[in-house]
Amino acid sequence: MRPRAEHVEPGAYAVCSGAEVRVENLTWRPFGRARPVLDHLDLTIAPGERVLLAGPSGSGKSTLLRAVAGLLLTADSGELDGAATVGGLAPQAVPGSVGLVLQDPGAGVVASTIGRDVAFGLENVRVPSSEMPPRVQAVLDEVGLTMPADSSPTTLSGGESQRLALAGALVMEPSVLLLDEPTAMLDADTAAGVRAVVADVVDRRALTLVVVEHRLDEWLDLVDRLVVISAEGSVLADGEPRRVLAEHGESLAAQGIWVPGVPDPEPLDIALEPAPGGAAGSVGHGRVVAAATGVRVEHRARRLGEPSRDTVAVDGADLDARAGRTVALVGPSGAGKSSLMTALGGLVAPSAGTVELALPLTPAEGDRGTARDRLSPPHEWASTDLARVVAWVPQRAATSLVGRTVRDDVLTTPLALGHDPEAAGRRADALLSSLGLAHLAAVDPRQLSGGEQRRLAMASAVAHGPALVLADEPTVGQDRLTWAAVTGVLAAARDEGSAVVVTTHDPAVVDDADRVVRLEPPAQPPPDPEPERRSLLARVGPLALLAAALCVLPLPALLDSWRQGLLVLGVEVLLGLAGLLAPGSGRAPQGRLRGVLRRLAPATLAVLGVAWSAWLLGGRDLEVAAGAALRVLCLLVPSAVVVGFLDPEQLGDHLAQRVRLPARPVVAATAALQRVQAFDTLWTELMTTRRVRGTRADRGPAARAREAVVVTGGLLVGALGQASALALAMDARGFAGATRRTWAGPAPWRLPDTLALAGGLLVVAAAVAARLTLT
Repeated sequence: MRPRAEHVEPGAYAVCSGAEVRVENLTWRPFGRARPVLDHLDLTIAPGERVLLAGPSGSGKSTLLRAVAGLLLTADSGELDGAATVGGLAPQAVPGSVGLVLQDPGAGVVASTIGRDVAFGLENVRVPSSEMPPRVQAVLDEVGLTMPADSSPTTLSGGESQRLALAGALVMEPSVLLLDEPTAMLDADTAAGVRAVVADVVDRRALTLVVVEHRLDEWLDLVDRLVVISAEGSVLADGEPRRVLAEHGESLAAQGIWVPGVPDPEPLDIALEPAPGGAAGSVGHGRVVAAATGVRVEHRARRLGEPSRDTVAVDGADLDARAGRTVALVGPSGAGKSSLMTALGGLVAPSAGTVELALPLTPAEGDRGTARDRLSPPHEWASTDLARVVAWVPQRAATSLVGRTVRDDVLTTPLALGHDPEAAGRRADALLSSLGLAHLAAVDPRQLSGGEQRRLAMASAVAHGPALVLADEPTVGQDRLTWAAVTGVLAAARDEGSAVVVTTHDPAVVDDADRVVRLEPPAQPPPDPEPERRSLLARVGPLALLAAALCVLPLPALLDSWRQGLLVLGVEVLLGLAGLLAPGSGRAPQGRLRGVLRRLAPATLAVLGVAWSAWLLGGRDLEVAAGAALRVLCLLVPSAVVVGFLDPEQLGDHLAQRVRLPARPVVAATAALQRVQAFDTLWTELMTTRRVRGTRADRGPAARAREAVVVTGGLLVGALGQASALALAMDARGFAGATRRTWAGPAPWRLPDTLALAGGLLVVAAAVAARLTLT
């Protein structure tokens, strides 16, 4: 039975205090899982009450938050029974009345600036655009974000990203605030700052608060009540936090709950069967396995409609990893821990400095005509050569999944390296059993919880006995029992001779390390004092650019010969070059023409294919082939020129406000276009995973083509995962019911827009003139 889907008009009343949350007989079984994640769960939370929600890994804590937010079916499918209400109504009856902050706050960013991102919810509830700036600025001040509202979310640290997500929820004046592990990925100081902001906001607004966390210590003084969910998905313990811990502390700790005052568990003693052909132990104990000297790593972020931005992640760093030893990399968020780790393992190429691996681990290259003593850096190694030596547990464990089942995933690298299948299978089964995943061996790994996926990534990393294990925040999202298993696997890898490098904020992991290296955020190069000139096309609105590009659609019907096509193409090239000009004072923008050529490069195959087909079907006539090729080019060139200047967010503003297209599809398409920029990053992560797992196609066009198909499938799966998280974030801020909305951004039409549209019409006029005068 579900609550009434009664809809209350936004603005009918202001929510200024907490509301009651009631969960009745809630059962949820995702498709593909044998048993429910939540099983006949009942829970009532009084208005203004502050609840800490705890439980073993995979017990359904995040699922319960989504149910309370009314978003369980937004991105998941399964069997749902029971109901959740907020203030007696369905959770989404009053848009924005339940604020949800996801585990990964960056996954819910919907706009290109922090101000516009915060305003997203206000747009959905039709707040007038004139009222948005002061409300946005007020909530940014409230959560302690001091940078300008037009700053990009990509420049924020982990703690700042959490504050941005919190601001996006608070600006809608919710009565209930749900936080899903808000400090799990943060260093101690940053986490303390986030908790202080939450405590202040909840106290002043008298909100009902539900926080999911594995580590309870730091939240106990901020909450009134502790609710523990069992591994079976029902309420195990409930009451005043210290009373619950005093009465049930030992039993809760035995089930995996991080009970304050109970000593941290010891890593499990795991005896692994030696991996046949593994590289672990091939370097003497205490000897250097990998060494980075003076390493600098830079990252480039690209966004449609804007120039790329370069940031320095690591600068001049030194690091060595030794056989049978563990190194812990620590430091604040944004210090470059992950970047240094991946550079050490040859997963990324440093922009400066050197990375060397021990000689016994270096692939012999005699068969390639290169002497063994001419060692290549690991980022140039072939996939199987790198996989034999290096293993990687990424921070986003979902990107490391390559198998159809959990067991297949663990066996991927051993089988790719030619290990004995029976011995590899025994080692894989032992790892799955130790990590509490044996009962999920036949399950699709993409159906696992975040903590389960992280443990699977650990099992897959050490299954083949690598010489260097790189683990990025491996204990995040783990309960006491699974923490002991994860750290036990790391210890087992170290004991069999692997060099282990971990990035972590976990004090117990740091204490267990043989050496600790602290990193600080590197200094960024100062911005160029001379502003960059804007090209003429950058001064044109997105709607005019789109209209100008669409003007060429009639060209295939107008052009009959290669001469006509050549003339029109010449007009397009001249107009495009004129649009790329950047008059005025300041420094010249870089890469304008290069960007157009890069966008045209993939189309070259299509043009050649059309020309070849026309040549064959047209009696092997070169003029026919040339005419066909030029018609395709005339269609593609305008798009290649203008797409680099199209800002998805501004395009959405113009399509909704000027063309009057329906709001929901416009916003959804705009958000999707915003995510296109992340495809490059996701593609790189997937390719890196295949390379370090030994399945990357290093040679042969046919193998690379097959790999591109496989990775494209993975890209689509990853994109669907990102889309699910984005849908949750959008619907949590009122998008689900936003059939009409207001817009924070303007949609002006200026003289450059008219000139750009005239340019598109000029191309059509040139085609008509060519048809009349040329044959």
